[in-house]
Amino acid sequence: MSENLKINQTPIPGGVCAPKGFIAGGVHCGIRRNQSKKDVCLIAAECECTAAAVYTQNLVKGAPLAVTKRHLENGRARAVICNSGNANTCAPWGEAHAEAMCQIAAEILGIDENDVMVASTGVIGQELPIDPIKSAADALRISLSADENGSDAAANAIMTTDTFKKEYACSFALNGVECKIGGIAKGSGMINPNMATMLAFITTDVKITPQALQTAVRNAAKSTFNTICVDGDTSTNDMFTVLASGLAGNREITENSPLFDVFTRVLTDLCTLLSRDLARDGEGATKLITCAVYGASSPEAARVLAKSVVSSSLVKAAMFGSDANWGRVLCALGYAGVDFDPETVEVVFFSEAGQVKVCESGRGLPFDEEHAKRVLREDEINIKVSLQSGSPEIFGAALGCDLTYDYVKINGDYRT
Repeated sequence: MSENLKINQTPIPGGVCAPKGFIAGGVHCGIRRNQSKKDVCLIAAECECTAAAVYTQNLVKGAPLAVTKRHLENGRARAVICNSGNANTCAPWGEAHAEAMCQIAAEILGIDENDVMVASTGVIGQELPIDPIKSAADALRISLSADENGSDAAANAIMTTDTFKKEYACSFALNGVECKIGGIAKGSGMINPNMATMLAFITTDVKITPQALQTAVRNAAKSTFNTICVDGDTSTNDMFTVLASGLAGNREITENSPLFDVFTRVLTDLCTLLSRDLARDGEGATKLITCAVYGASSPEAARVLAKSVVSSSLVKAAMFGSDANWGRVLCALGYAGVDFDPETVEVVFFSEAGQVKVCESGRGLPFDEEHAKRVLREDEINIKVSLQSGSPEIFGAALGCDLTYDYVKINGDYRT
């Protein structure tokens, strides 16, 4: 897929309910103590959908992931149910309770439980109470809606330490046929996806084969969700799913279809928006950090180098303090495991307040410290790294946030 492929996309309301054939809802069932916070959601389609997912690469995985993998073996699904407040990971009766959640969703919708994907997020190691979810089944059914209220409820129900919901939708054309895509996501801490705790649920009315959708999902995750780092911790429950109803009426997309790259680009763009929000909402974060690396040997090498920079606790701390400590950037590049010539590196910090070049040919440059502080005080900071290992057009980026005192406060008593 061309990194420069551009498609006309129009932002629209509705989130996961924007595409044809989808409903969603969410309620408070009692898993979370705070009764003002929704803690279970359901997203469903009126017909069988093509479905695909990618999951955490952590060897310790939540029970819902195992159940969802089994249910997606045929590349088809109708719904996804998710709870917050309890990860159902390393917990008693984990898979049985994940299956029970699928049964609850199936009874609400009148579908086969094997057509339901399941996800959970929250505290690890505690038994997931199923009775509250069963008791809330009628309320969850009533909450289901085909408009933006349904998506809003679902987006709020999957939040844990998030401070705002992550939700987007857009319309686009495939050979003159109007199509729509929408998504919600959650994640604030334990974010270092290698498909953190990170969940993303996307719906579309595009008609596409299961194989093509799985490839598109994997490709989109690689350059978006997998480039985020809030704290270096890869969650046990990461899951990114897509349901495609096929109701838009386009000719079915295969991996060899001329429109496969178009759909993958649209999916990637939506995931990019969600990824930026996930990084921006890092626990205790005050700044969004983007690192872009140019001139590496390949786009993948550039992404690895960029993620090493945004993953560095020392770089994150320097950005929190508005300190142009560029040596930490070079240090993070050096241990990324990617070969490059340190003698050719150039580093520039920039933001809405301006820019400051701090390093050229691997050596420090004199710069105005006060101006650098003004640049780094903004709430969105960009770090541009230029190498000479490959073409200047070869590019890769990663997203992160600063490391603040509040991150420790939030995670010091997260369980209690």
